[in-house]
Amino acid sequence: MLDDYGALIRQGRVHVVDHNGAIGAILVLIPEQDALLLDNVAVAPAAQGLGLGRKMLQFAEQAARDAGYRCIRLYTHQAMTENIALYSRIGYVETHRGEEKGLPRVYMTKSLD
Repeated sequence: MLDDYGALIRQGRVHVVDHNGAIGAILVLIPEQDALLLDNVAVAPAAQGLGLGRKMLQFAEQAARDAGYRCIRLYTHQAMTENIALYSRIGYVETHRGEEKGLPRVYMTKSLD
């Protein structure tokens, strides 16, 4: 969470969902050469269980399609086994594991064809 969110907001990379006048969910999308990177998705504790996370994932996939990408990719901490299982259920495939910024990560891609 050391990213410069001010810069990301100015670049139009941050998307939010309002929930009762507060930020219910946040999504950060980073365009890359061959894929759209889903850099961060998070749902506020007060908004969990409302389906906002899934809506944000659907939004990310549509944004990737609209931008002409054929796939979307993400990474998550390897300890986030529930997230990895969710991503797998909705079509993401693990491509590799590695350490980045001192964190053990699982990298996944989803084809948008």
